Amino acid sequence: MAPPSTDRKLFLGARMKRMRRELGLTQTRMAEDLGVSPSYLNLLERNQRPVTAQVLLRLAEAYDLDLKTLSSDPESTNATGLSEVFSDQMFRDLGVARHEIAEVADSAPAVSEAIVRLYRAYLDQRRLTDLGAIGRPEEGAAAGSAVMPSDWVRDFIQTQKNYFAELEEAADEMVAQLAYEPLDFAAAARERLAKRHNVTVRIVPVDVLPESVRRYDHHRKRLFLSEVLTGSGRSFALAYQLAMLEYGPLLDAIADRSGPPDRPTRNLLKVSLANYLAAALLMPYAAFHEAAERTAYDIELIRSRFGVSFEQACHRLTTLSRPGARGVPFFMLRVDSAGNISKRFAGATFPFSRFGGTCPRWNIHSSFRTPGRIVTQIVETPDSQRYFTLSRSVSRIATSYAGDDSELAIGMGCELKFAERLVYSRGIDLREPVATAIGPACRICERPACKQRAAEPINRTLTVDDFTKSISPYPFASS
Repeated sequence: MAPPSTDRKLFLGARMKRMRRELGLTQTRMAEDLGVSPSYLNLLERNQRPVTAQVLLRLAEAYDLDLKTLSSDPESTNATGLSEVFSDQMFRDLGVARHEIAEVADSAPAVSEAIVRLYRAYLDQRRLTDLGAIGRPEEGAAAGSAVMPSDWVRDFIQTQKNYFAELEEAADEMVAQLAYEPLDFAAAARERLAKRHNVTVRIVPVDVLPESVRRYDHHRKRLFLSEVLTGSGRSFALAYQLAMLEYGPLLDAIADRSGPPDRPTRNLLKVSLANYLAAALLMPYAAFHEAAERTAYDIELIRSRFGVSFEQACHRLTTLSRPGARGVPFFMLRVDSAGNISKRFAGATFPFSRFGGTCPRWNIHSSFRTPGRIVTQIVETPDSQRYFTLSRSVSRIATSYAGDDSELAIGMGCELKFAERLVYSRGIDLREPVATAIGPACRICERPACKQRAAEPINRTLTVDDFTKSISPYPFASS
C-alpha cells in the first residue's frame, strides 16, 4: 500500500503511544522495530515531530497494520460522538472547540466513549421522564437502567469495527468441513444438523408460529421455521442454529469477556455474535471478498452468487476488515418508513448522528417510492467530508395480502475516495460531483436555510420575527 500524501504533515503521537502500550512494548523495543532512536520515537509520541512516510511503512510492516488506521483524519467516530455531546445546551457556555474535541478523542478514546455512553444514558433517562414512564427526580423515583441493551451492543460492535477474527476463523473451519457449493448451503446444513446433532428441520404454517419466524425445541431437537421466511431467510436460520450448536462456547466466551452490564445485554450480544457467524458461514470471507472486488461491489450479483438477500449481502460488506484483505469500508443503516433506525453498522467512519435519526435530505427515504430499485447519491456533511451512498427498499419476510407492511430501506455508503471501486459510480463525475449537503439529526445540525429542518439546533438561538419568513421554518443565529 502506498504511503499517504506528503502534502499534509501527520502528527500521530497519541495513536502511536496507545498502540505501543496495547502491544506491551517499551519505547526502546518499538524504536528498534522501526529503526529509529528511542529519543526520536519519544519526539514522535509527543507530536514534536511529524510521522514520515518511511516510519508509517515500517509500522505497517513490523506490526501488520493497515495504514488507514493510523493516517486517517482525526474526525473519528469518538470525535463525532463527542461533538454531539458538547453541542448540548448545557455546555453552551463552555465554547468547546472542535480541535479540543478531536484531541481528546484521539488521545483518550476510552474516556471519550465513556462520556458518550454517559450522555446517552442521560438522554434515555430524560426521554423516559418526559414520557411519564418514570417519575421526576423531585418525586423520588429511582434511576433506571444506565444504557439500553441494544445501544450497548451496537456500540460494542462498532468499537470492534464490526469485525471479529475469531468468528471468521470458526466459519472458515466449518465451511471447509461442509465443503458445499454456495447455492447448496441449506442442504449441507440440514445434513450436518441431522447427522451430528440429531436435529430435524420443519417448515410450519404461519399460524403455528404467529409471532416468530424460527424456534428451536432443544428437548425434542426440532428446528421450526415459519413459511413466511424466504429462501435466503431459511438458509440464514439454518446457519444460525449451526453456529449456536457448534460454537456456543466460543460465543459465550466472547460475550462474557466483553463485559456487558447485565444479563439481557449479554444475551443480546450473544445473539448478535451468532448472527455474525451465520453470515460468515453463508458468505465465507475469502470467497465473498473476491466476489465483491471482481464484480465492483455489484450487490445484486454478489447476493445471487451466494444465495442471500440484498440486506444480508449489504451487512456482510460492512465486515470486510481482515488485515491484508480489506474491502471498501462501508457503513450501513436500516430504517422503516417513519425514519426509525433498526440497524446501524460501519467498517470505518459514520456520518450520521448516534443519538437521532438520519437527515431527510438523504435519499434513503425516497427509496420507498421506488421499491426494489437502487438509488445513488453523493452527500456532504458539515465537516466537508463527502460520501457516496446507495439505497434500496427491501422486504424481510413474505407478507400476506391482508398483512402488515414489512417494507424497510437499506442505506449503504463509503467515503467518496472509494467510490471509483463501485459499479454504481460509473458515469458519475467523481472529481467535481454534485453533492447534497446533509447533516446529522436536526437538533445538532447547524446548516442554515434548510427547507427540511424539523427543529432548531439546541446550541443556537431561534431568530423568528414578525417581518420575515425564512426558507427554514426554524431560523437561528449563527453564533
